Amino acid sequence: MKADPGFYQYWPYQDRPKIRWPDGKKLAFWVAPNIEFYELDPPENPHRKAWPQPYPAIQGYGIRDYGNRVGHSRQMALLDKYGIRGSVSLSTALCEHHPEIIAMCKERNWEFFSHGIYNTRYTYGMSEQQERTMIRDSIETIYRHTGQKCAGYLAPALSHSELTLDLFAEVGSELFGEDGGFYTCDLFHDDQPTPIALRSNKRFVSIPYSLEMNDTIAYVVNKVEPRRYGQMLKDNFDRLYQEGEESGTIMCIPTHNYQVACPHRMKAFEEALDYITSHPDVWVTTGREIADYFRSHYYDAVQADIASKAGGV
Repeated sequence: MKADPGFYQYWPYQDRPKIRWPDGKKLAFWVAPNIEFYELDPPENPHRKAWPQPYPAIQGYGIRDYGNRVGHSRQMALLDKYGIRGSVSLSTALCEHHPEIIAMCKERNWEFFSHGIYNTRYTYGMSEQQERTMIRDSIETIYRHTGQKCAGYLAPALSHSELTLDLFAEVGSELFGEDGGFYTCDLFHDDQPTPIALRSNKRFVSIPYSLEMNDTIAYVVNKVEPRRYGQMLKDNFDRLYQEGEESGTIMCIPTHNYQVACPHRMKAFEEALDYITSHPDVWVTTGREIADYFRSHYYDAVQADIASKAGGV
């Protein structure tokens, strides 16, 4: 086992190369709806149980079904109102289970990136070939149902192996060259994009995907009230917008249609979206567009800066 993931070097936040987003914007803002499919009786994984209750876990399954039946449409209408295209963290089995949701997202030109096949099937315990096959299946499913060349990855239920990022980048290149498999949301280590070192030497980027702003972490783990969550989103934005004056920052709100789209939580979410999008220097965008822009405009300069300060990526 590794003592360190080995994907990046320490890179102090101060005195970095200045980033400016398109049209001189200070902050790139994206929303990542996790649109997931949970099985009531998934294959057993000895490393992690899918449900805390014995079969059948009706309450957990039911609220997630509520999200796909009701919550998705509610959240989508709100994002439409504020001109936000979702970057969908997709359990790709949903393409077969609920193609209506995929069609609604396609109509709005939302991005689709891979979140594995089912959110009840984990990477833990997989061989390298098994994980490669799972990743390839998810990328091919996205392309088959949407026509999109999958650019990003968030491991199913945040379950990783030491090779997850290498495999995603390699499979993306095998299928689509440089247009596939070039960013991850799985590292949680910065407020700006970071070049990532992989065995393939591909130009690969980590972009900020905040667990602290994640609605499931807020509501289920930290047990905050909706109005407090709304204020957290505003406070998070205020700090990043202020720091974006010096160099461009990124704010992501990861959502789940069975969490943030419950009726009693929508008002706080809407107030936060209204607040964020009302500021002039905000680039409302998608994960792919952020990673693409960074790779084209700043990747080399940032990599050189990291090398000069830390001995290389």
